[in-house]
Amino acid sequence: MRVEELLKKETATLRAAGIPSPRVDAEVLLGFVLGCDRLVLYWEPRREVAAGKATRFKELVARRAAGEPVAYLTGEKEFMGLSFSVTPAVLIPRPETELLVETAVTLLQGAAAPVVADVGTGSGAVAVSLAVLLPAARVFAVDISTAALAVARENACRHRVADRVVFYAGDLLEPFAGNEAVFDLIAANLPYIPSGEMGALPPEVRREPVLALDGGPDGLNFYRRLVPQAERLLKPGGHLLLEIGPGQGAAVSGLLPPPVWEGSVKPDLAGRDRLVVAQYRG
Repeated sequence: MRVEELLKKETATLRAAGIPSPRVDAEVLLGFVLGCDRLVLYWEPRREVAAGKATRFKELVARRAAGEPVAYLTGEKEFMGLSFSVTPAVLIPRPETELLVETAVTLLQGAAAPVVADVGTGSGAVAVSLAVLLPAARVFAVDISTAALAVARENACRHRVADRVVFYAGDLLEPFAGNEAVFDLIAANLPYIPSGEMGALPPEVRREPVLALDGGPDGLNFYRRLVPQAERLLKPGGHLLLEIGPGQGAAVSGLLPPPVWEGSVKPDLAGRDRLVVAQYRG
């Protein structure tokens, strides 16, 4: 069967299953099976697809139609222009989180040798991106999941920053207990979805680790615990960056009262609360 025929048929399968972007998902999956970029499919619509590959493609489409995320099917996700390995052990990197990385890079540009912590590193997308974009930085990445840390280490090696990203298994910043004023910046994309809203998440999101999504009754359990730790571990003038959900800006800002903190809320491209940026005044 030809590329154009396969895509037409399996796009219809995904559309009938209610998948939001059926054509794009079908293209990504066929490109994955054929080992090419999805754009190549536009250049070669009449290319014949071997029976074995066509069968494999249909199998992946069936799994996608059942709600399995594309990134878990391909094992890859792009973030900050870099390709990251992902597995069901980690949260899939989101475009919205690029705001956190971009803000961190802006704040740390010009710093001689910044020391950064990435709390809840998951796939390592934030930690690795920061190490790539800030060649002088030393990054300490923490996650409570050893399975997630294995993926993060793989990504650090993939992007050749394993010598500058140190991984710790632990709960929030507890691996650094006993230290004081060691970080120039602490970044955290922790679970912030209120427990009562977990059931309303799209089916494919519910395939991701609950540990990386559920933030407790109001979504702020982890940030309440993190802020006191950050006060001890940030250098005076250092920054704390917290990714948040829409509408959480005021509540999270309330955890960072002046004069100890000076903060603001940055919106994402859709104009929704997305990032709290707070400077530690000491």
